[in-house]
This record gives sequence, C-alpha cells and structure tokens, in this order.
Amino acid sequence: MTKEVEMTAEKLNLKTWWVRHLVVIVVAVIGTALFLYSRAEWSPMHRWNRAVGDMSLVLVAVAMALGPMSRLWRNFVGWVPYRRELGIYAIILALIHFIIILIGWVQLDLMRLIGFEFHPGLQQYVMVQHGFGLANLVGVLALLYGAILAVTSNDRSLKWLGNSVWKFVQQGTYVLWWLSVVHTAYFLFMHFLDYHRQTPEPNWFQWPFVGMVTIVLVLQIAASRATWRNARNRVMA
Repeated sequence: MTKEVEMTAEKLNLKTWWVRHLVVIVVAVIGTALFLYSRAEWSPMHRWNRAVGDMSLVLVAVAMALGPMSRLWRNFVGWVPYRRELGIYAIILALIHFIIILIGWVQLDLMRLIGFEFHPGLQQYVMVQHGFGLANLVGVLALLYGAILAVTSNDRSLKWLGNSVWKFVQQGTYVLWWLSVVHTAYFLFMHFLDYHRQTPEPNWFQWPFVGMVTIVLVLQIAASRATWRNARNRVMA
C-alpha cells in the first residue's frame, strides 16, 4: 500500500512539475521585462544588468517567504513546492547577470571585477574600487553557493545524499539570501556615491528592496516564534 501511495505521489509530482516551471518562467520573463521598461533611459548594459539581477533577487525573496508563510497560514502549504523552481530560475538569472557584468562592464578583465584597474605608469594593477571588488566577491560567492543549491534541488540528489544531508545543504538558502542582500544593497545605495563623479539619480528599486527584505525578515521571525510556541505548548500539554 505504501509503494502505491509513493508511486501516486511521484506521478502527481511529474504532472505538476512542468506547470511550476512554466509559471515561474512566465513570472521571471514578465518581471524582467517590467524592470527593463522602468529604466528606459539607462544604457543597455546597465538596464539588462539590473533587470535580471533584481528579478533574480525577487525570485529568491518569494522562495524565502513561502516557507514561513506556510507555517503561519496553512493555505500557503500548497505553494511550498514552488520554492525549488523559484531557486533554480533565480540562479539562472543571477548567472546571466554575472555574464553581463563580466562582458559589458569589466570587459572580461577579472582584476577589474574585484576592484583593480591597470595603472600605465606603474605597469601593474592597483586597487581603486574597494567596495566594488568586495561586493562582486560576495556576489560571486552567492552565485557559486546558489549553483550548488540548484544542482542538488531535485529528487535524485535527495535520494543520493540522504534526507539529513540534503536538508543540511538546502538550509544554505539562508546564506544565499543574505549574501544576495548584501551584494544588492551595495549597488543600490553605495557604489555610485563616488566623490569625483557625478552622482546619478537614485535607483527607484531602493525602497522596494528595503521593504522586501523587511517583509522576509518579519515573516521568518514570526514563523520561528509560532513554531517555538507550538513546540512549547506540546511540551506543557
């Protein structure tokens, strides 16, 4: 009987698998297009760079919010499986974001990616953008960590790694989330405040970003508190 139930669950998962992928792809495409449209006055490289980067963060934020929401409100339990697809396409967008920066911003010069510029007089690279380099290193670390999560975010990896190891790896989404937040916060609030360059108009995504991060944090705290209270009530019952 148990095997029949497992087989039925697997068949149902296969039927809904492509639906989840399709839904997340559509959301990602529409969201990226809206980000592009909202910054029509920017240069093409920066428009695409920020559009895919911001949409990647939005997908991660939704994935991070679904867990605590399902613990606070049972109606959201059915949406939890979407976290897998949200994470996968967030990493794909983050990879595109990285490629645009690598080709369009630093022209395939890895030293420039970490804040160095070549000094003709000294005939060597010198550090000129400390924050830029550090923020990009954080972003690369988040991308690598996210790639590990995306590659192992499937049933085959679950069977191969075992339930406990797989859960431990996937709990790294919290690390990925905060690395992504730090990386994004630097470019939204700090990078363009250079004293010897004209400061551009503030990016409109600044305060929506703050609101999004705050909402995710509040949901996580509230869900943790609810879980603690339920566990405490069971012990005292």
